[in-house]
Amino acid sequence: MKKLFTLFFAFVITAAVNAQTPAAEPLSVKETAFNFGTIPQGKPVYHFFEVTNTGKDPMVISNVQTTCGCTTPEWSKEPIAPGATTKIRVGYNAAAEGPFEKFITIMYNQNLSKQVKISGTVWKAPTGSAPENSSISLLKQKNN
Repeated sequence: MKKLFTLFFAFVITAAVNAQTPAAEPLSVKETAFNFGTIPQGKPVYHFFEVTNTGKDPMVISNVQTTCGCTTPEWSKEPIAPGATTKIRVGYNAAAEGPFEKFITIMYNQNLSKQVKISGTVWKAPTGSAPENSSISLLKQKNN
């Protein structure tokens, strides 16, 4: 009777653990975060996030949402075949000075989503034009 109870208990525990294991997501992202480092203010930057359909059925990215208008995503609306890869282009306009961290939510297969992140620091470019190069006047004198 003890063996039967032990066997039954082991079966119940195994079933409970397997029921809690989430199904594999059909969307795999090569990298979930990208840091642009330090970028000049006013210069837009872009990064491509590579995504792969690891499922058994074609997958459609229905929407890509960002946390603000300073971040712009572009993606293909075409179905992604099983095993195929596509890229999502994420742009950041770098208008505001200082550090930034923006989240991008990839929505696919009707109700599933995955989040990626971009970050970096925007430095303020000096106002006015570049300082005059005194060597240019020397070059002009030698060519005359």
